[in-house]
Amino acid sequence: MNMNMNVSLAPLVSLIAGILILVAPRLLNYIVAIYLILIGVIGLFGGNGFHLR
Repeated sequence: MNMNMNVSLAPLVSLIAGILILVAPRLLNYIVAIYLILIGVIGLFGGNGFHLR
């Protein structure tokens, strides 16, 4: 049984950022900044190439 799971990078980053904000609210500024930078990079270089398998 072969299970291939395609997970896009943006929702995964969002999930991790949300958990970090809940655990350490003081990191909110850094987490938001890093998230926006990552989403911008993904948008510039095309999100189709960023898939984890």
